[in-house]
Amino acid sequence: MIGRLAPVLLATLLSWPAQSHDAPHNQRLPIIRTAPDFTLTSQDGHRVSLHDFRGKAVAVTFIFASCTDTCPLLTDNMARVQEKLGSTFGSRIAFVSITVDPERDTPEALLQYAQNFGADLKGWAFLTGDPGAIREVERKYGVFAKKTPSGDVDHTFLTSLIDPKGNLRVQYLGVRFDLEEFRGDLLKLLDEAE
Repeated sequence: MIGRLAPVLLATLLSWPAQSHDAPHNQRLPIIRTAPDFTLTSQDGHRVSLHDFRGKAVAVTFIFASCTDTCPLLTDNMARVQEKLGSTFGSRIAFVSITVDPERDTPEALLQYAQNFGADLKGWAFLTGDPGAIREVERKYGVFAKKTPSGDVDHTFLTSLIDPKGNLRVQYLGVRFDLEEFRGDLLKLLDEAE
């Protein structure tokens, strides 16, 4: 999958201001910019906007429910972090997973996907929408996605952390980032807000 994406992925990454975690543990994470807002449809059929999560630290990822490769690994990793966050998950920290395959990922398909991974839907939204709206969100967050002839979707894996004030603070590329660092960064964003 990455081999086919390599030229486009490289061009996308070189043109996008994504920043990995580079702040020492005792320093603030950099503010990249205001996180782009969006309004999409949740696994429950409700309209959900990024600004609905104001006051919480938010992790935004891009997945698709029929993926048999990397999306399940990313979602499983996030589910493990969800468990370690305890009572802060849902009340002060939220996860948002946006499909890159809106033609197939209906709210019902995303609900089943969420249930398969034990996602706590009090703090984790799985979003779909009109293909044009999804493409616009992908573009704003620096995600490249392309349908393959087999019907799958090749896409970049970018997890964006947004602080309680709505600022994009850090982006993790790939799915093998350090989960303790990820959890720590979410908690650090909460500490800054106090």
